[in-house]
Amino acid sequence: MSASGVDVLERADGGTPIAEDRPRWTAATRIAFRLSFVYFGLFCALFPQIPFVFTGLFAKDLSEDTAMGLWGPLGPIFEWTGRLIFGTDVVLHKYSGSGDQRFIWAFVFSLLAVAVVATAIWTVLDRHRPNYRILNAWFLLAVRLCLGGQLLWYGVAKMIPTQMPEPSLAALLQPYGEFSPASVLWNQVGSSPVYEILLGCAEVLGGLLLFLPRTATLGAMLSLVSLAQVFVLNMTFDVPVKILALHLLLLSVVLLAPQARRLADMLLLARPAEPATQPEPFARRRTKIIAVTVQLALGVWALSGAVQVGMKFWEKDGGGASKPPLYGIWQVSEFTQDGQPLPPLTTDENRWQRLVFDVIGATYQRMNGTLVPAAVVVDTSAHTIVLSDPPPQPGGQSVPIATFTFDQPSPDRLKLAGQLAGRPVTIALEQVDLEQFPLRSRGFNWVQDYPYFR
Repeated sequence: MSASGVDVLERADGGTPIAEDRPRWTAATRIAFRLSFVYFGLFCALFPQIPFVFTGLFAKDLSEDTAMGLWGPLGPIFEWTGRLIFGTDVVLHKYSGSGDQRFIWAFVFSLLAVAVVATAIWTVLDRHRPNYRILNAWFLLAVRLCLGGQLLWYGVAKMIPTQMPEPSLAALLQPYGEFSPASVLWNQVGSSPVYEILLGCAEVLGGLLLFLPRTATLGAMLSLVSLAQVFVLNMTFDVPVKILALHLLLLSVVLLAPQARRLADMLLLARPAEPATQPEPFARRRTKIIAVTVQLALGVWALSGAVQVGMKFWEKDGGGASKPPLYGIWQVSEFTQDGQPLPPLTTDENRWQRLVFDVIGATYQRMNGTLVPAAVVVDTSAHTIVLSDPPPQPGGQSVPIATFTFDQPSPDRLKLAGQLAGRPVTIALEQVDLEQFPLRSRGFNWVQDYPYFR
């Protein structure tokens, strides 16, 4: 390096040396880069949902253990961290998704500890390096792809829409005050599919823009806005995806950090700004074209996997699924047990008030208003119904609680006879008109003389 701070590269042919401008980063910038590189690099590599997105069309065929990635073999480390640092046992709940379970908190703490130690060692050993221009370009490329993949995944889940499904029939019977804040948010968004689809479109657009270097800055800005809203909703409605949402928001900030001065000049200071440029790890034009093609293909691959999984869920358990036999809310008009009619008393612990058959499972409502979910099997050829307690976790065994034969003398009448909790019962039911619920029937109105807040 010359005294002026410019690197001098010797040419292979022995000709005139080539000077390459390599400005020296400040000490704080170099330390921040090292910490970010280690921490976010490990997070993106080890948080299972991030690499899972890039399995594309193979995603639907992966087992749960495979989808957990390295959390399985590294689990004992995070369990040890939970016991040593937090004084509690942490166990990986595979079916919790990207929730804020203790295991993930121990995982995040472990990554942070490793990143701090690694940054300290790296700073001591490499303190004379002026900058990490090339390594930073590769790092930002990886961050772009990882963030883009997550936005595509969550965006498609809203565009189809499956992430926030239409409120269940049982939800129509549940008092508002009994909903958790997260359920309020889910039902609110699910009640307006158009709104949910538009949210998904914004996320998908941001994700697609991130897969192209030329549009990456715009994609990062759109992602920042979308993820800021997601994070605020998760925090204020207690949605258990706070850890992942925060990290995706921070990844957007990391991508925009090299453009901070230009964006401030343009958006805040009303000053001329240089064109925004993403750090580029590829020098030759041919290599750049190949790299852009690969990135675009990777985005299409990730998007196709998200669409496939989303459509499969939509057709099986979502709004595209066919309505099951006896679908609807059924009001109990007569209930006999051991041959004796039971009057509709709110203190009766045996009598039912309603029985609900939904796309996924069933729900029976006790006389005190309690809604009890149940697994259900309806055999229309044998005219039998089997209700079971839901298994404690996916893949578990259900315990039967009731077996009935049924007769449907008319579309809105149903008669059940069989065993409930080991005792003989007969139940007569009448179907409830679902359009009596304003949440389903109110619709959209251009003209309203008064607000409708029933």
